[in-house]
Amino acid sequence: MIHYHGLPITPATVANYAIQAGHAFISYAHPDQLGTAIDIAQSFALDNGAFSAWKNGNPVKDWTSFYDWALENKKIPHCDFAVIPDVIDGSEEDNDALLKDCPFPTWFGAPVWHMHESFDRLERLANTYVRVCIGSSGAYAVIGTNEWWSQIGKAMRVLCDDKGRPSCKLHGLRMLDPGIFSKLPFASADSTNIGRNVGMDGKWRHGSYPPPTKEARAQVMRSRIEAFNAPPVWGFHQVEQGTLL
Repeated sequence: MIHYHGLPITPATVANYAIQAGHAFISYAHPDQLGTAIDIAQSFALDNGAFSAWKNGNPVKDWTSFYDWALENKKIPHCDFAVIPDVIDGSEEDNDALLKDCPFPTWFGAPVWHMHESFDRLERLANTYVRVCIGSSGAYAVIGTNEWWSQIGKAMRVLCDDKGRPSCKLHGLRMLDPGIFSKLPFASADSTNIGRNVGMDGKWRHGSYPPPTKEARAQVMRSRIEAFNAPPVWGFHQVEQGTLL
């Protein structure tokens, strides 16, 4: 499984430790460290920034500049995929309309299936695209709750064959938590966990050997996350709060 670490991470030296010879996730809303990802990461993927814009109360209406930016970066050999624009609180019809407008080839563009949407839409996306992103939303917005695990289990039954093999590559949006991705047959997942936590000094003062620098903290977090892998198949089990039943 590919572990994509979200940028930007400050200072820049910490970003280097987080993604060097690894994998980066670049949001169109914060593309400042794209050059760093191009220079030192094994590969990188592009996020459309819809969630950030929606959270700030300014949802994107015109995606032309994002399409141009993503298609230009598509020419870079180690650019893996781009998340197709989505309407965070929109209907399935709203999001399907964006799929029709998207100029990306199906091997490069990855649509988002929001977990409150129908399983019919999920199946349709999986049968059309090489990669589908799974986004937590609606009643399933909080990752890892019992309701969330129940819904993701139902989704796996739609996506996987009788041997538990998914019909397309799956990417977990904001799911780079070993307690999550180590139980699901993901091809990749992302999070901004390193960027959000390296600067929180209070979290790092406990224990006999606290990392002395932010760069060392990034190394510790990355090594702990990347020590885990996703399973190759879904086991058709029920999952509750991350515990297999």
